[in-house]
Amino acid sequence: MAKILIVDDEAQVRFTLAEVLTDAGHQVIAASGGAEALRLADDELDAVISDLAMPGMDGLELLAALRQRDASLPVLLLTARGSERVAVQAMKAGAYDYLVKPFDIDEIVHALGRAVEARLLRREQRRRLAERGLDRPIVGDAPALRRVLDMAARIADRELPVLVLGETGTGKELIAGLLHAGSRRARGPLVRFNCAAIPEQLADSELFGHARGAFTGASAARRGYFAQADGGTLVLDEIAELPLAIQAKLLRALQSGEIQPLGARVEKVDVRVVACTHRDLRAEVAAGRFREDLYYRLAVLELRVPPLRERREDIPVLADSFARRYAARFGLESVQLAPELVASLVARPWPGNVRELENCMARLVALSSDGRIGSEALAESATVGPGNLRAQVEAFERGLIEQALRAAGGNHSEAARRLATSRVTLLDKLKKHGLQGV
Repeated sequence: MAKILIVDDEAQVRFTLAEVLTDAGHQVIAASGGAEALRLADDELDAVISDLAMPGMDGLELLAALRQRDASLPVLLLTARGSERVAVQAMKAGAYDYLVKPFDIDEIVHALGRAVEARLLRREQRRRLAERGLDRPIVGDAPALRRVLDMAARIADRELPVLVLGETGTGKELIAGLLHAGSRRARGPLVRFNCAAIPEQLADSELFGHARGAFTGASAARRGYFAQADGGTLVLDEIAELPLAIQAKLLRALQSGEIQPLGARVEKVDVRVVACTHRDLRAEVAAGRFREDLYYRLAVLELRVPPLRERREDIPVLADSFARRYAARFGLESVQLAPELVASLVARPWPGNVRELENCMARLVALSSDGRIGSEALAESATVGPGNLRAQVEAFERGLIEQALRAAGGNHSEAARRLATSRVTLLDKLKKHGLQGV
C-alpha cells in the first residue's frame, strides 16, 4: 500500500481518483490546490498526482516546491488534451510522467504503480549504499524509521551542520554515520567526540589541540579532534554537556572554519559538524546552560530519531538480528525465538530503546541452553543482575574454550580455528580464565 496525494481543483476528478486508488489498495489524501497540497504533504508520501492547470499555484509551481523538499518524490501531472508540450516541459523539470485528460483509469493505475515501484527501488538503493558506507546493516522498515533515513539521505550532501535529536539508545550515532557515508566527505575521516566523557579542563585541548609547553604536562604538541576531522565529519555526541566556555570556541569554528589550539596560532579547518543530544536544547538555552547562537547554528538541519515505542513493528526483526549476532559471538549454532517471546518483546515499553533491547537479547542468548528462547526466559533473566550476568557469560565462554580444546586435543591453533578466532586472542582468553596450562 502506498500513500498518494491527489491535487485537482475539480471535486469530481478528486473523488474519482480517490475511489479508484483506494480500491487499488492505496491510502489517498486529496487537496483542491497547490497551497493546500504543500500543507498536506509529509515525509510518508510515495507519489503525487496533480492537475497541471489550477488557479493560484499551478502544477508546475507545485512540482518545483515538492522537488525542493524531496527530489525523489514522483509527481504525475494531469494535462488537458492539446497542452502536451507544456507537460513535456514539466517532465524536463522533474515530473515523473504525465497523463492526458480525459484519462484512462487503467493507465493511471499502471503509471502510478511504476512511479511507486521506482521510489521504492531508489529508497532500497539508498539503504544499500548507506549500509555499504557504514559497513553494517540497517535493521527495520517502520515508517517512523524510514522517514528519518530518507531525510538523512536527502541532507547528507548538504554542507551544513546537522543536529540529531533523540532519546538515549535510539541510534543517533547510526544516523550521524549515515550523514557522513552519504556525503562528499565519505572518503575523509569520521571522528567522534563525546562531550560528556571529558572533564571541562581537558575539553578545550581535546577538541582544538595544544602546542608543546602550552600548559604543565604538555610535553608534546597534540592535534585536536577538529584537526583530525579536517576534510571529513566531526560527530559531537552529547553536545548539551559541552561547557559554556568551549561552546564559544565551537561557535567560532562553525562560523569561520578556524580553530586555535592552546598556545598556537589560528588554523583553518574544513570540517562538517554533526551534533547529537538526548536533551531538549531549547530548554537548555532557556535555562542558560547552552548558548542560543550556537543552538541556531547547529540546528540549521535537524533530525529526530524515533524512540522504539514509535516503531514497534521493527522489534521482531531487531530482536532476531541481535539474537543471531550474539549466538554467533557465543559460538551457538542457532537461536530460535518463540512467538510468545516476540509478542512480549513487542509489548514492552523499552525506555532504553534499541540499546536496551540489544542488551536484553544478549542476556537471553547468554542464558539459553537449547537454542530456543521462550517467554519464560524474560522472567528468568530479570532476576540476573549485571554482575551475575557477566559471571555467567564468562563461565559460558570458558566452557566453550574448554570444549574446543578437548576437541582439538589440546592444540591451540586448531582450537582457535574451531572457535573462529585468532590464536593470539585464544591465548589471551586462556590467561583470562586461568587456563594457561591447559
